[in-house]
Amino acid sequence: MADLLLPTNTIVHPDKDRFLHEENPFEAMMARFDRAADLLDLEPGLYKVLRNPEKTIIVSIPVMMDSGEVEVFTGIRCIYNTSRGPAKGGIRFDQNVTLDEVKALAAWMTWKCAVVNIPFGGSKGGVICDPLKMSIGELERVTRRYTAGIIATLGPDSDVPAPDVNTNERVMAWLMDTYSMHVGHTVNAVTTGKPVAMGGSLGRREATGRGCMIATREALAHLGLPVKGRTVVVQGFGNVGSIAAELLQAEGCKVIAISDRTGGWYNKKGIDVKHAIAHVAEHQTLEGFGGGEPIANEQILELECDVLLPAALENVITTKNAANIKAKIVCEGANGPTSAGADAILDDKGVFVIPDILANAGGVTVSYFEWVQNRSGYYWSEQLVNERLTEIMVNSFAEVLKLSKLHRVNMRTASYMLAISRVATVHKLRGIYA
Repeated sequence: MADLLLPTNTIVHPDKDRFLHEENPFEAMMARFDRAADLLDLEPGLYKVLRNPEKTIIVSIPVMMDSGEVEVFTGIRCIYNTSRGPAKGGIRFDQNVTLDEVKALAAWMTWKCAVVNIPFGGSKGGVICDPLKMSIGELERVTRRYTAGIIATLGPDSDVPAPDVNTNERVMAWLMDTYSMHVGHTVNAVTTGKPVAMGGSLGRREATGRGCMIATREALAHLGLPVKGRTVVVQGFGNVGSIAAELLQAEGCKVIAISDRTGGWYNKKGIDVKHAIAHVAEHQTLEGFGGGEPIANEQILELECDVLLPAALENVITTKNAANIKAKIVCEGANGPTSAGADAILDDKGVFVIPDILANAGGVTVSYFEWVQNRSGYYWSEQLVNERLTEIMVNSFAEVLKLSKLHRVNMRTASYMLAISRVATVHKLRGIYA
């Protein structure tokens, strides 16, 4: 940490007029990167290296649809940085996937792995499609053809995918099988988030939500607020949001509102999270849940609460609504839910933000555990997985908080400073191959 020392009387505030393209996720990521790089006085050469992805692959994915017609989809894979180890990052299937989004997410994965100090770099992938309108057979054919298209970059020592938006254990099973068929033997370490029967780790499905719970618990302790009775609002009730809500409720918090793409539900007396999870398991969405009063997704963000946990997509808190946020803590379960411009507004309001590259790092941490177990052929109990996850999340939160206090910057800037410093240090040690 010595190379991160700044004068302790330095107070840094973001320039609100700087963020002109806040809805572009890559520009939002770079705005945070630039600020941390300035504070670190990053060497110009390293700055150029770290603000550019190593490799971006765009592939056409021709697929025979169930109708007998051929459809051609577009797939993207971005390898952002591999200086600290194999690239690590999810694959999403969504009709709104863009190159800038994938690049931003790959960069965030790089910083996220560095913040929790696991030996991975960052990558991300996506296929532009609407999986909700596709059959299981069509999804399998898209997955296998996409895997074949990017197979040159995949491998346990080079690039290790995982599930993301609209992908799951089954998609990872297809990916692993396709890769294994190409190389001629089973390689379960080529992906994480697999079914347990195929080498997946116990505790992986719950890991991101559990990490959010741990980070929230640490933030409450830092602010001197007891966990029991704290009010929580969760925007996004998928795997991350639902598990975080369930675990926070088990810790004694009162979850007063939840939502998904169909809308939300508010109940000031507290929502029965287990009932909501059961409803989603049966109906696929929260539509018709009825566990409170209906509320719009936009309104749920602005409810008065102790903890707001945005666990859906990017840019839900922007300069347009940041002034209306009433939470004491924002725990970013999603990647990039807060725009760069909104950071300054939340700072001015005194909102304690646990940034995405720290808050939701539980998922990649247990992905690392899964990869380690695959490579060793020795598998851990769920209790051991959760104990090791807790240790890493608590220690990482403490490191970022210490840096935040030392330099009088917010947690996001401190997280970026820590991550960039770790990646830059390895680049210095490795040098540039010529």
